[in-house]
Amino acid sequence: MFLGPALFAQTAPDSARAELKNAEGQVVGQAVLTDAPQGVLLHLTLTDVPEGTHAFHIHAVGKCEPPFTTAGGHFNPATKQHGIENAMGMHAGDLPNIDVPASRRLTFDAFDRDITIKAGPNSVFDADGSAIVIHQGKDDYKSDPAGNAGARIVCGVITKP
Repeated sequence: MFLGPALFAQTAPDSARAELKNAEGQVVGQAVLTDAPQGVLLHLTLTDVPEGTHAFHIHAVGKCEPPFTTAGGHFNPATKQHGIENAMGMHAGDLPNIDVPASRRLTFDAFDRDITIKAGPNSVFDADGSAIVIHQGKDDYKSDPAGNAGARIVCGVITKP
């Protein structure tokens, strides 16, 4: 039985991607988001990100114009407070800090149980899309609204394949 392209047009994607760029527009990494039964697995490969500990979040708007404030605040469809350690938190886009070594290269996986790449209230593909953002400093995991993480140094719009 041939199902044709119409069936696939109605099916939500099972993966998504983001090309990560710095403020100068240089590609400094890639992200692949894969749907899982209890959330989304994020696989990131960073190729030229400054050494150090950096906050890593999903932001609410799929727009990455330097200095990346166009990406809006953290993805937060449930209107919670910020922070993995915040008793009132956490945003759906709050993720653990990353530690980039002196080589400026890092490959890692993270899991976010509060987002989806399928249709629904927690979809990163809402009306204005979403973006992955890496900040200059580390997230303190409790300060609302953004964890005192500093400037946004890397951004990538999440797109369907």
